[in-house]
Amino acid sequence: MQCFMNKAKTLLFVGAHPDDETFAIGGTLAHYAAAGVKVYYACATRGEVGTADEASMRGFASVGDMRWAELECAARALGLAGVVYLGYRDSGMAGWPDNKHPGALAMAPLEQVAGRVVKVIRELKPEVVITHDAMGGYRHPDHVAVHKAAAAAFNASGDPALYPEAGPAFQPQKLYFSVFRRGLLRLAVRLMPLFGMDPHRFGRNKDIDLAGLVAEKFPVHASIRLDKKTVAVRDRATACYRSQTSGSTMSRLFGFVSRLSVQRDSYMRAYPPITGKQREKDLFEGIT
Repeated sequence: MQCFMNKAKTLLFVGAHPDDETFAIGGTLAHYAAAGVKVYYACATRGEVGTADEASMRGFASVGDMRWAELECAARALGLAGVVYLGYRDSGMAGWPDNKHPGALAMAPLEQVAGRVVKVIRELKPEVVITHDAMGGYRHPDHVAVHKAAAAAFNASGDPALYPEAGPAFQPQKLYFSVFRRGLLRLAVRLMPLFGMDPHRFGRNKDIDLAGLVAEKFPVHASIRLDKKTVAVRDRATACYRSQTSGSTMSRLFGFVSRLSVQRDSYMRAYPPITGKQREKDLFEGIT
């Protein structure tokens, strides 16, 4: 990829937990990092509410410490320039008691979370910002909260009258939402019963309705095709998350489904607005 004005391009992903940078868009982040783009991850929580087996917890005082160590491992594998912690606690899934913890992201005022993201944007000066879609991928409260905060921060970061304490105004040029490829999801949902799994009760805690997610659709405005080298980098980052993937039938199923198709990450472009039918192959397309 070309550089402009001898300045390296910068991309910022704003996500909720350790592993979102890998499982959701790891291929994209690895692709741009390898091309010389400075890629950063602003992570809202340390994944404290995640569950882990005894083997994964060896040497760690808490689940949060373990999950953050996994994130640091994945960040090195992907080639990220840095990881920023936004300072909130994992809220757990909708309806969990952790939603009401005073430090939980779900309890934080939108203006406060957006202000912290504005500070990161103004310090790192990314041309491109990526975050979760409006549904939070699979309706996770933290993903939804991050989506709202990142979108608000994108709009506010260029206005010097807003969050003046966060530094001089800077306006990124493009905002994208990561979206699931529904075709792959539909295939996985059909295959799950053959593996003895209920697509309405997915995940370690059986609280995600994958079948219900299939009906939700977002437009795809950008598609990043991943070559074999990039997929291998993403897979190395995925291996860092032993607590989330070790030996699970679900991970093997989704790995199988993924290998059946062309490897690519898909995005909805929130800004600038799409006019007409458009499909980008580069998130930096049109950057000035």
